[in-house]
Amino acid sequence: MRKAWENHIRKVVPYVPGEQPKETNIIKLNTNENPYPPAPGVLQALKELDTELLRRYPDPAASELVNAIAEFYGLDEAQVFVGVGSDDVLAMAFLTCFNSRKPILFPDITYSFYDVWADLFRIPYETQPLDSDFQIRTEDYMRENGGIIFPNPNAPTGILKPIDEIEEIIRANTDVIVIVDEAYIDFGGKSAIPLLKTYDNLLIAQTFSKSRSLAGMRIGFLLGNPKLIRYVNDCKYSFNSYTMSQAAIRLGTEAIRDRAYFGQCTKKLIETREWAKVEFQKLGFTFADSMSNFVFVTHPDYAAEELFAALKEKGIYVRHFKKPERIRNYLRITIGTREEMEALFACLKQKIIIDR
Repeated sequence: MRKAWENHIRKVVPYVPGEQPKETNIIKLNTNENPYPPAPGVLQALKELDTELLRRYPDPAASELVNAIAEFYGLDEAQVFVGVGSDDVLAMAFLTCFNSRKPILFPDITYSFYDVWADLFRIPYETQPLDSDFQIRTEDYMRENGGIIFPNPNAPTGILKPIDEIEEIIRANTDVIVIVDEAYIDFGGKSAIPLLKTYDNLLIAQTFSKSRSLAGMRIGFLLGNPKLIRYVNDCKYSFNSYTMSQAAIRLGTEAIRDRAYFGQCTKKLIETREWAKVEFQKLGFTFADSMSNFVFVTHPDYAAEELFAALKEKGIYVRHFKKPERIRNYLRITIGTREEMEALFACLKQKIIIDR
């Protein structure tokens, strides 16, 4: 029986994260984590972390980390906002920026947290269908709206939208905030950061979880004009002043300072991704030209759910989305180390070649 107090509860359909298996000796290619360790300076800072800091509140402005991010991207520190992973900073951006009665716009096949935040914050929204090639159609975002958000590259497709088309969308929507979610931009794409000089309605979100191997530390950030970043900070300080832990601030700072290691890791992943594309083609898979650290694949002769189950039985975890229906027969496969990918292909070859 429904309780009276339930009438006043905010009810939402929550986001479903990727499976985090507890078994050991598995190959985990389902949540787009980086297979390589963090930068050496991160590991050293972890060893040297002053335990005295753990009993004290962290700097609410996370100034050390903010300054390091600003220096890396050649921006002013007033243009940087940090939070607990890109999910946290994007949620703050939704709360701060999307308060019109007009619907915000985002793709129908994209990061599945967007509609969750919209429902949670009671933000009206309309999804725009990707075309037959899973491309975001620029013209769909040239109409009245309350704001726009999309990832570049998109997820789970991995398709990169050219920077000139992104600028076209921003230029046509200067009366609202446009958020470009660049969680995967470091794997071969061109960032929209240069557009910040021209457009004060642009917010860019990035994360340390993918290219900087710090998913477990939960570090995300927004880049934008100082006034807009100040508005986001005002919402943050009204919600939770101390969002970043002492450890996250210290380790994140070390991660972004090591440019050489960052370049080496992304280069290895890009090379493995391009090699993997060839291997997928040999086995009859089709996919869009991913510019991310994953490939979104389908096979004409095998149900994705069947392949998902066969791989899981062998201790290889990939991501299968049952909704929306249009992508039900696709698997999103994170790019792991060369050895992990070779194990994946050995399993797929055994399944596909034996069945043939």
